[in-house]
Amino acid sequence: MKAQRAAVPRPPRFRARTTSIAAFVVLAALIPTTASASGTQEIEVALPYVCTLPSGQLPTTVRISAEFPERADAGETFSPSGVTTTVELPAEAVADLTGQGAAQVRAATRLEVRVAQNEATAKATWRGGAEPVALPGSGPLTLVSKGDVPSVAGRGDGDLTFTAGTLAVDLALDAAAGAASTDPAAADPTAPRSAATGPDSDSGSDSGPDSLTVGCALAEDAPDQGLLATVRVGADGSPSPGSSPSGPDGASRSPDREAQGHGREERQGDRSPEVLQTPPGAAPDRDDVPPCRYDEQHPPTDVSLNAYVTGYANVNKMKGAAYLPPSCLLIEQGIPVDGPPDPEHIIFDTVSWANFHYQGRKETPPFPSTFLSFDFAPVKATMVLKQTGPIRIDSRIKLRLSDFTTVTDTYVRAPLVAHVTDLEVNGTPLDVGPDCRTETSLTSADPDPANHPGDHLVLYGRGEQLIGQEATGYLLLSGGTLSGETSIPAFTGCGTADGEDLDRLLTASVSGPGNHIKQVQGQTCAIAAPVFPTPETPGQCTEDLQPYEIPVAER
Repeated sequence: MKAQRAAVPRPPRFRARTTSIAAFVVLAALIPTTASASGTQEIEVALPYVCTLPSGQLPTTVRISAEFPERADAGETFSPSGVTTTVELPAEAVADLTGQGAAQVRAATRLEVRVAQNEATAKATWRGGAEPVALPGSGPLTLVSKGDVPSVAGRGDGDLTFTAGTLAVDLALDAAAGAASTDPAAADPTAPRSAATGPDSDSGSDSGPDSLTVGCALAEDAPDQGLLATVRVGADGSPSPGSSPSGPDGASRSPDREAQGHGREERQGDRSPEVLQTPPGAAPDRDDVPPCRYDEQHPPTDVSLNAYVTGYANVNKMKGAAYLPPSCLLIEQGIPVDGPPDPEHIIFDTVSWANFHYQGRKETPPFPSTFLSFDFAPVKATMVLKQTGPIRIDSRIKLRLSDFTTVTDTYVRAPLVAHVTDLEVNGTPLDVGPDCRTETSLTSADPDPANHPGDHLVLYGRGEQLIGQEATGYLLLSGGTLSGETSIPAFTGCGTADGEDLDRLLTASVSGPGNHIKQVQGQTCAIAAPVFPTPETPGQCTEDLQPYEIPVAER
């Protein structure tokens, strides 16, 4: 159910969709808390695909890597980890993109995966996002995406198979950087804007690169018909009594399949593997999360929203993932403005602003993390992420006229410095001093550096909504996931004049590039038009106008 808000002038028919801009989700703690689990199988599969581009159908290689458990109990929910989809588009595809004026691209992938157990099947969508890549002068274009993978549970005993299906590659096309910014908000974030430099923006021009979706089908000669992995479910992985084995396509090999008829089809839904968009986990109790409400020092406006965010971030040097507990975010929505003309779409661009809110400060609450430094020394650190400037949210909403499908692309830019407030090594406290922090903000490659200079974290998300169906991906009101990759800068100011200089220890343990982030935002509460829970509808706001939903972090 979408919240409606009065006093915001906008076309009524697009009201729900124009609110679908991204709220910020933040980098988790920089110290990992987990190690690789035992009993896992690592897969890396290269599959032939045929992709349709403006120049025609072109052969493409897609490589998929991930970690699966070797086995699971019946009903046990698990999620593949470390999922990476690498798409190698041929040189002809590069010519197509440069012909449209693009100098670099940012990709989002949507891989349909068929999950089968015995004769029952289900479908899951593996989503991923890639960092901006400059188009090569010659040769193929390689896009590496990482991202959201739903959880799966087998309903009974029997092998659970995962098979790759169709692939969609959404490309945001960016022109060459270098032009000076003419955006008044670049100098003053509160200045009025004539047009937003949204995710597919061309710096104020109504012409230039935009976006392209490339559809890809698995080639007929794909090995094992695209089989990715098999997970044994149950005591020995054998099928439950009375069931038939299934092939890679999930179809029964029983000779009397047709004779058993419609009754079997009706029962299949009860036995199909369960696919969950949100991996398993329990939301924290409200008493365990900080308050998230507007107050006298931070009064709401007609366009105010609030939401909780949480998530994980990989730390490459530590070969683990770190957890950020739910944190409060206050958001001021921008007013949508007309985007560039498009004969097939109606386009809106929006720029919004957001801040963390903890005890009146623009920062996260302190959060502890425990890890093994250099694989042997137990270390416990307490961290805080502090803003050095406003969080900017650029969103482009595209309504396709042919079927009224809405697609929202979002880029979030946040200048965040990580502070360490406490540190223990092997149970011994170390004095880090009052200003132990990263030298600069966490940094990402920006798709539009000319208009967005400086050090900041960049996260990307895409949401889709078909008419009459539930939204998928990331939309502001319903929440969802954003992902990205960041470099963690060196640390400075760690230690005291009379103590040990700890800058090198933290820098050597944590700092470095290529750290993947996956963050989750819960359902927002629209302060001007709150939606409270009823027996018939889920709630969006508590009685005191806090977000009703506390999200669960996803790996």
